[in-house]
Amino acid sequence: MSAIDAHIHLDMYDEESAKAIIADLEASRVQACIAVSRHLVSCEATKQLKSLAPDRIFAAYGFHPEQELPTETQVEALIDWMSEHENDMVAVGEIGLPYYMRHEVEESGKPFDIIPYIQLLERFLQLAAQWDKPVVLHAVYEDAEIVCNLLAKYGLKRAHFHWFKGSNKTVGRMIGAGYYISITPDVLYEEEIRTLVREYPLELMMVETDGPWPFEGPFAGEETHPRMIHAVIEQIAELKGKSVQETAAILLQNTTRFYKLS
Repeated sequence: MSAIDAHIHLDMYDEESAKAIIADLEASRVQACIAVSRHLVSCEATKQLKSLAPDRIFAAYGFHPEQELPTETQVEALIDWMSEHENDMVAVGEIGLPYYMRHEVEESGKPFDIIPYIQLLERFLQLAAQWDKPVVLHAVYEDAEIVCNLLAKYGLKRAHFHWFKGSNKTVGRMIGAGYYISITPDVLYEEEIRTLVREYPLELMMVETDGPWPFEGPFAGEETHPRMIHAVIEQIAELKGKSVQETAAILLQNTTRFYKLS
């Protein structure tokens, strides 16, 4: 069955690989990809890749939090560009909080000020509310609680937590709010993700590769490709005790509805 890769960094592949992936989507039974962005140059590259297959590549524009903060001039330039291309994007993203970078810095014995990252995230959430766009979120563990508070503050209902990991309390809160998560190929070998799949409603779930991020298990040594989502769907079906066909249909419908692709 056809499926959608709900989160991929197409601009992070080399140009030849990205074009090959796009050309291979139909043969791979991948109906579409949600291509997220990391900064202004990334947004521009994503837009260019989208132009190669506008019926299959759908763009999200934003600033990935796991990097050095931009200057105010850079933020304004990005926001101006996003405003100009508001109608080209299906979501604001990838945005969120720098969980992994913060922990790496703190483990080295240095302080890390999270406040400016929260303030930057708030600016993007305000824009999403203004533009009536969903948000694609990088927010795991305790950071997800902060983000849930901000989503409530700005009245944002359409939230996609990609490659989510978190406590039972946070999972319950997100389910109650109707927030979506997406599952990567590590569901084939990571018990933490397998447990999450068992607990989270299938009706609030999507699948993703987060390519070009590499995976282990059966995909060790392979370049990450959207076709990997079919194995993810099969694993979700097994964990949910449903047929692959029913599971694939629900996941496809979820993603199509969330991103308003039809």
